[in-house]
Amino acid sequence: MPLIKVQTSIANSDSAQVTELLKQLSATLAKHTRKPESYVMTAFQSNVPMTFGGTTEPVCYLEIKSVGSMTPDQTKSMSQDFCQQIEQALKVPLDRIYIEFADAKGYMWGWNGATFG
Repeated sequence: MPLIKVQTSIANSDSAQVTELLKQLSATLAKHTRKPESYVMTAFQSNVPMTFGGTTEPVCYLEIKSVGSMTPDQTKSMSQDFCQQIEQALKVPLDRIYIEFADAKGYMWGWNGATFG
């Protein structure tokens, strides 16, 4: 049920690098949400036309969604960890990364022909 979706302006053609990044993000999200990694989904979209601060320099946007409530301490810690992972893997500066955190109600999240609520 936790989801992390990455959109970046970086044109990334190294599928092994993307796969490794997604595995790292998956494990990190499971750790922070305290949910089994078997429920974590990751998505990556590169070469997205984007601007930040009026420029087209490298930029990244992350969406993190999870059933239940994320605390302020969790989101602060996740922001630090995910920004560092993106900076290392994609070379996007920390100040050009936005992260949106969203809590979802169980009945608003479907899986396996049912919902989580």
